[in-house]
Amino acid sequence: MVSPVDPVSLAMERNWEMIDEALVDLDEAAMIRQPTDQCNSVAWILWHLSRVTDMFVFTRFRALPQAWVSEGWHEKFGMPRDEEDRGVGWSAAQVAQWSPPPKTTQLSYYETMKDHTRDFLATVTPEELERKIVIGNIPEPRTISACMGQMVWDTVAHGGQIAYLRGYFRGMGWFR
Repeated sequence: MVSPVDPVSLAMERNWEMIDEALVDLDEAAMIRQPTDQCNSVAWILWHLSRVTDMFVFTRFRALPQAWVSEGWHEKFGMPRDEEDRGVGWSAAQVAQWSPPPKTTQLSYYETMKDHTRDFLATVTPEELERKIVIGNIPEPRTISACMGQMVWDTVAHGGQIAYLRGYFRGMGWFR
């Protein structure tokens, strides 16, 4: 039976496949490299897209504490437990000063968020998709369905950045 979230699942899975392939042979140095002082690193983008996904799946869609706090990821990243800190509004200096954990920790958080997203998408009901929520400082309520579109857009945009940087540093390889 076709589910109303099938297009969301497909978009997320295809994007994750691209990101996974882009990350396969990137070493720690490539993960943290910024092409210029005005650009984000692969590590920062991966952290940010995982944080945004965490925010959507837990805080926005289910009104639950984020995995960032409830599963102790903030500690593993050596960062504050602030659920609102997803890197939005960070200055170039803040990005440059950020010290990511080892790649294995970064990938573990990313994989955890993929699993949580899959679990959520597998259980969301059509009625739940119509529920309206208010996101941040945007006063107009939006449906969960519309917010899923925003989550997909954000993840795909950042996935493309990771694939581009992988190609810039190592040549093509985000697909096989």
